[in-house]
Amino acid sequence: KKHNRELVVVHMLGLTEAVVNRDESREVMEALYYMKLAEKRFEEYLDKSFLDGIKVQTTVQNYKVFTELGALAKEFSCDLIVMGSNGSTGWNEVFVGSNTEKVVRTSETPVLVIKDDQENFKINKVVFASDFKDENLPAYYKAMKFFQTFDADVKLLYVHLPAEEFKSTYEIEERIVNFLSKSKLDDAHTINNVAFQNSYTVESGIFNYSNRVKADVIAIPTHGRRGLAHFFSGSIGEDVVNHSKVPVITFKI
Repeated sequence: KKHNRELVVVHMLGLTEAVVNRDESREVMEALYYMKLAEKRFEEYLDKSFLDGIKVQTTVQNYKVFTELGALAKEFSCDLIVMGSNGSTGWNEVFVGSNTEKVVRTSETPVLVIKDDQENFKINKVVFASDFKDENLPAYYKAMKFFQTFDADVKLLYVHLPAEEFKSTYEIEERIVNFLSKSKLDDAHTINNVAFQNSYTVESGIFNYSNRVKADVIAIPTHGRRGLAHFFSGSIGEDVVNHSKVPVITFKI
């Protein structure tokens, strides 16, 4: 409402092909029943005072594969996909290997994942965590342009790790300076705007720093179909969303 944006609300019907394609009257009536039920749920779901004054479009899709949400976002020229969770069963069940992760991996549109109820959710302070390798430049560019619309304070973060992942101060500062210079953003950050967090794991470094600065959102790059970016390889990305109560937004590399 603050930014005069439109909202597209999607209901995934998930009917079987047998129900959709058969000509028998019973199957046709069943399909119509589910369509009507979806429309009724829309009416109830969207009957909220906080939606007053917001233009809302609704669409019922028979997608059974949630990866198709990315294509739907393009069709409606959406700037953001928002997916939520009640958090009752834990993120391992809700995110990893789930519909949400499939959308994150395939969508060209940024995906905001909200785990718990967020009263008065806002995007004022953002932590963008990265290893600042060149492959993350597209994600960084998208993120900065996106957060500009919210006039958000974006804090860049690099997490120092021990052992084989360790980089000297000179090595990482040189990488970050080169990274920021290649971004070609007029208001690009400088090395002085990058926070360095020493930690045994990337996720703990992100959590500690985000909690300290009271971030509204954690932003991370993704590698599309290859899953979370190499910086968040293995279960790191899973752990970020599994343990963080802060909403996470992903940007595809």
